[in-house]
Amino acid sequence: MYGAENLLHPHIKSVYVNSLRRCDIFENGCRISSLNIPDCRWSIQSRQICCRISSRSCHKQFIKAKIIVNNNPIILENKQLVKRRVLRRLSRPFTPEASFTNDDDKFSSFFNHIPKQLDVFYRFSRPHTIIGTLIGVTSVSLLPLESMSDLSHKFFMGWLKTLVPAILMNIYVVGLNQLFDIEIDKVNKPNLPLASGEFTMTVASTIVFICCISSFAIGFASQSPPLIMALLICFFLGSAYSVDLPLLRWKKQPFLAASCIVIVRAMTLQVAFFIHVQRYVLGKTITLTQPVIIATSFMCFFVTVIALFKDIPDIDGDRNFGIQSFSVSLGKEKVFWLCIKLLLVAYGSVVALGATSPSSLTNIITIFGHSILALILWVRAQYVNLNDNVSITSFYMFIWKLFYAEYFLIPFVR
Repeated sequence: MYGAENLLHPHIKSVYVNSLRRCDIFENGCRISSLNIPDCRWSIQSRQICCRISSRSCHKQFIKAKIIVNNNPIILENKQLVKRRVLRRLSRPFTPEASFTNDDDKFSSFFNHIPKQLDVFYRFSRPHTIIGTLIGVTSVSLLPLESMSDLSHKFFMGWLKTLVPAILMNIYVVGLNQLFDIEIDKVNKPNLPLASGEFTMTVASTIVFICCISSFAIGFASQSPPLIMALLICFFLGSAYSVDLPLLRWKKQPFLAASCIVIVRAMTLQVAFFIHVQRYVLGKTITLTQPVIIATSFMCFFVTVIALFKDIPDIDGDRNFGIQSFSVSLGKEKVFWLCIKLLLVAYGSVVALGATSPSSLTNIITIFGHSILALILWVRAQYVNLNDNVSITSFYMFIWKLFYAEYFLIPFVR
């Protein structure tokens, strides 16, 4: 079977012709040439028929052409071209099974394309941050509960309506950062969809816009001031962190960059979402309880560590593009051990608080849970190779796992 693949015209992107050896091309009744079909190309931009023979090209202005295919004339006109007719004539199969094969190939290709695009979107959304938001919102939502009766259908629906806009805003923030960090990510994170070319700017911008609008739509529909305020804070600080405009692009300033992350992850997520669930989901009086105060204080330490540590594996790209992170200013080793010490102080504080509180099952879980996490952190830190970005990145993701684990312990802090 002989395949001809490059016959294009304004209405058909590609035509596949089987079992054809040659075709005659006419212009206004005058024969131009007799060519192998792969040597003929219709140029959409120049509206010409381009015939390539032995590395030489001849261009003829297309007015009205008649192509003879297997002794069957087909008229191609600029303004009166019937796509179905041309496809039927030019794509006539050599065997009856061929048409079904082409359709099956297109069908299979379409469904094989879906998992790939989902994987690209998954990486674009920065899943470790999505998991952090999912676990964080869930954990904080449990803090206002006072009895098992509070675990009602109303609570679960309120939790879901809180979680969805939070995740959508998370995707907006990380997506916006990728839009403005393409060149940096080509050095630091070349596997991200925009840096690798798997997503175009148009596709990424559309996803970011839809997620932002959807998040605010759900938030305003809830009529909950704390939830709306939390989304506005995330939107403003997330935009100020990434957008490259005068007085913005705060990620260039290490203190402002860390402050953005701490305010969103440590303060806004804990306090605003706690008040939202307590008052506007459960209908209780607003009261900042000891667990939410402890959780907020602890997370200020933890999120500061994440804000500092995330720049250690990115030091090369940040230095090249003028991002003065703490890692660039102080060096990898100093920032690394500063992060370890901050986490150990945070764990030690919670253990001390649990030890001085009245003995109970929750306090025992709090003490032993944080002691074990502190020990694992210290042991794992000894084996990090600061000259190997793979080792540093692996440890950074380990810190995120400790972050997830902390949210499972927070409800026991009483």
